[in-house]
Amino acid sequence: MKILIVDDERSIRNTMKEILEFEGHSISLAENGKKGLEMALSDNFNVIFCDIKMPEMDGMEMLANLVQNGCESSIIMISGHGDIDTAVDCIKKGAFDFIQKPLDLNRILITLKNASERTALVKETKILKKKVGTKYAIVGESAPIKHIKEVISRVAPTDARVLITGGNGTGKELVARALHDQSPRSAAPFIEVNCAAIPPELIESELFGHEKGSFTSAVKQHKGKFEQADGGTLFLDEIGDMSLAAQAKVLRVLQENKVTRVGGDKDFMVNVRVVAATNKNLTEEIAKGTFREDLYHRLSVILIHVPSLCDRTDDIPLLVDFFIDNICNEMSLPPRKMAPDAIAELQKFKWTGNIRELRNVVERLLILGGETISKEDVQTYATPAI
Repeated sequence: MKILIVDDERSIRNTMKEILEFEGHSISLAENGKKGLEMALSDNFNVIFCDIKMPEMDGMEMLANLVQNGCESSIIMISGHGDIDTAVDCIKKGAFDFIQKPLDLNRILITLKNASERTALVKETKILKKKVGTKYAIVGESAPIKHIKEVISRVAPTDARVLITGGNGTGKELVARALHDQSPRSAAPFIEVNCAAIPPELIESELFGHEKGSFTSAVKQHKGKFEQADGGTLFLDEIGDMSLAAQAKVLRVLQENKVTRVGGDKDFMVNVRVVAATNKNLTEEIAKGTFREDLYHRLSVILIHVPSLCDRTDDIPLLVDFFIDNICNEMSLPPRKMAPDAIAELQKFKWTGNIRELRNVVERLLILGGETISKEDVQTYATPAI
């Protein structure tokens, strides 16, 4: 590990340096807080040992500066005049740990081990967050996408219900997730229900839960999606395929914020933000009698339409680069590029499957195409033979 030792006592600095270098660590030294702060902000140290009492800038001021600047090092405060209150104050202000002088070798090594584990955990968490954030990113700079991003930024902080429309594969789920991630509910669950994939006879149990014995296969109590999403966001995907009976019960939940499990007689209060999506024209469905008009008005406080890929072909270069990076990382492939005329060729296609189809085509080209994907590769592999 890279370690910075900040202490105005030369003997302390040198002794710790010898001990920690013997343990295989890389050590840097600073004689006061001002110099230590400069070094800490100009380099990436895993751990910083910092004395509390020093000339020019004491350790607590240095700690405050590091925390304010977003320093990710594990900062360990040391002092010859410490007590429990001092230790608690250091931890509250952002220190990883506190060690009292005279320094004990075993205490130092144990603290370093804990700091190393913390650093590894922070790094892993960042990677996971980056992967999750990247997976659900809304990629594009076209006018329609900029408008959607602007609407999301204005609507997300509220609890307004949102109805997202658009064709299959356009990215409706990404909009729903962005609404959740940018909302005060982001730390709570995001629960997704594909209404088209659940048999009509099971949709009520799936949404509202059921009590044990309420039907033949109900061998235990089950919490529905509304209860699971309590405090967070419930995303009702393809709500246009929901049965009229289920629609009536969803309407009641939206009106009263109460759920009753199938086979139960007790109401449960729920605090859920509902975001719905559909690839159908619900106005037409209302005219045909297959969708409730009152539910439509409950859901469509805010309407967001996600355009087809053919209506945003300017975004294809950005989407291609995005998919190439993701797929190469997922499949452990070396970095690849696509020739400009190959991208231009993709922009001519009729993308009936929208973003989902484009991703599949990019993956196919990465597997079958050359080191730099050419126009000829696109013409050969982008559309499968029928």
